[in-house]
Amino acid sequence: MPNKDEKEINIFDLLEAPKDKKNEPNSRRSELLESIGVKDRFKEGNIKIDMRTCRGIECNYCVKACPTNALYWKAGEIGIVEDLCVYCTACVANCMVDDCITVTRRRHDNEIESFSNPKDVLTIQSKLCSKKRREKVKSRSPTITEN
Repeated sequence: MPNKDEKEINIFDLLEAPKDKKNEPNSRRSELLESIGVKDRFKEGNIKIDMRTCRGIECNYCVKACPTNALYWKAGEIGIVEDLCVYCTACVANCMVDDCITVTRRRHDNEIESFSNPKDVLTIQSKLCSKKRREKVKSRSPTITEN
């Protein structure tokens, strides 16, 4: 229960875009993500689910893995609330069918990444972690040069 000073935020009210902000889709997205305490790390992106190959009724792993509840079960298929998706690729990493879910995102450095199977997700995570490790070692020991 929130304190008297804190106001309650109903995320479903936020999904109804106010008329004066309909021309500003990013403000609605920012407001939604802020209300659930999630930081948007990507400039833009999209998510697609191939309903012909989706086996959602058997597994629902993508819905369970989604940290923002952007994926949900609706009338016999997986639904997407695009404004809640942060393109984290948790759904792709947990999907039991390759090339069923495709997440494409643009980083703030304008690099475009696309993922459609767990191998893609693990590969990019490994590259990013290696880069961070190299930067950390280099910052601690400036005499080390890159090959």
